[in-house]
Amino acid sequence: MPLRYANMQGTGNRILVVDQRGAPVEPPSPARILELVDSAEAPGFDQIMWLAEPRTANSVASYRVFNNDGTEVEQCGNGLRCVARFLAGGAGDTELFLDSPAGRVEAQLLEDGAVSVNMGEPVFAPASIPFEASEEALRYEIDLGGDTVEAAVLSMGNPHCILDVASTRSAPVEELGPALEHHARFPERVNVGFRRISDRRAVDLRVFERGVGETLACGTGAAAAVVAGIREGRLDDTVTVSLPGGQVVVSFRGTGEPVWLTGNAELLSEGILDI
Repeated sequence: MPLRYANMQGTGNRILVVDQRGAPVEPPSPARILELVDSAEAPGFDQIMWLAEPRTANSVASYRVFNNDGTEVEQCGNGLRCVARFLAGGAGDTELFLDSPAGRVEAQLLEDGAVSVNMGEPVFAPASIPFEASEEALRYEIDLGGDTVEAAVLSMGNPHCILDVASTRSAPVEELGPALEHHARFPERVNVGFRRISDRRAVDLRVFERGVGETLACGTGAAAAVVAGIREGRLDDTVTVSLPGGQVVVSFRGTGEPVWLTGNAELLSEGILDI
């Protein structure tokens, strides 16, 4: 069935937004998503944001998130910003509510064109991430077959593992990313962040995303990297995160408060796909 899509990007993260409100169609199968990735039918994409009717009062839409390997995931911060921009059009200074797989979320479209999204509260309890550990800790040692890495582990609606590196440029992303993504202690796999803290308000970051590989940006990864640093007492409550695709700002004021992610969201093109 031919479906119209919007090709968008948030900090370099490539997003296809497909709006199925009012005309419900089943999302593409994992096999079809893989075909689209390798075909000339669709622009390159990291995630598909599949919009449907809202589930709660005052929400404008619900959405599901599919990685380009066909897997469905709980959240995508850059994709959420793109969805908010798509639904609001060119309007600025607008507030929207959406229903995500991880719960209801809020988005604010700012007059300067940026989009701020409420990512909800971070989760640190190992069983809820999920992560195999006997008790909650600030950092964990993870055995990689003889070598051991130390990492912060938390959930931002999806699981994240954050490692500190001396330089993001030379970080072993292609080596450690897959090894940690599929590590037995992460029963639903994990997104792996390689973080360099340059000062209390600035972080450099590369992310190896679960089911995608390294991407130019990861919104939930940026949020996780900052939250972990704030929890360790190493970062202030508002931090600029520099990723290969650009910059986002993450704000977190502590326990019981939500994480806010602010960055760009741009429409690149529109087209039709045979899903």
